[in-house]
Amino acid sequence: MGGKDNLYSQIVGLAKVLLPLCALALLSTLFLFARNPGQSTSIDLTKVAEIAREQRLSKPRFSGVTDAGATLAISAAGAHPNTIDPHTVDIDDIRMQMDNPNGSQINIAATKGALNGADKTAAFTGLVRVETSTGYQMETNGLIAELDSGTVTSDGLLEIHAPFGELTAGQVTFLVSADRSGQQMLFTNGVKLIYKPQE
Repeated sequence: MGGKDNLYSQIVGLAKVLLPLCALALLSTLFLFARNPGQSTSIDLTKVAEIAREQRLSKPRFSGVTDAGATLAISAAGAHPNTIDPHTVDIDDIRMQMDNPNGSQINIAATKGALNGADKTAAFTGLVRVETSTGYQMETNGLIAELDSGTVTSDGLLEIHAPFGELTAGQVTFLVSADRSGQQMLFTNGVKLIYKPQE
């Protein structure tokens, strides 16, 4: 009986050594023959140097809830620390979606942007596009979103395509409605409307 136990222990001990070695040999052959003989394996050293020099996040995503209960989701192609303000993160191809408690939605997209953690704001710069679930489409050169209150204000002139026609305005502000269930749009500073009745 003792001999059988001893043989079993020896076999188990040998298997503990041989099986990992066999697995390692199989993996090494996979990596050895995985590449085509003519396939280039050169590394773009300029990209490696750029990544090493600049701290950068790829495809970051931030989310939160406003004081009025709207959910915010901000995503981007890339983000990196601002070289001047330590509280600010500069963002490329920024997108923000705001879902209000009443079911309405606002989508904002811009070529550039910045998140300021101290002020709790998101700045959208370059060409900024805004779409609402109520059928409004807008273009402007800049927006500021207050992430705690959910208030969104444009920096300059807007061109607006509305369900009832075309609008231009010097500024738009998205404000929390009185019942705090959604948002209201306030157009100011020289509003012009071309009314197009629906057929």
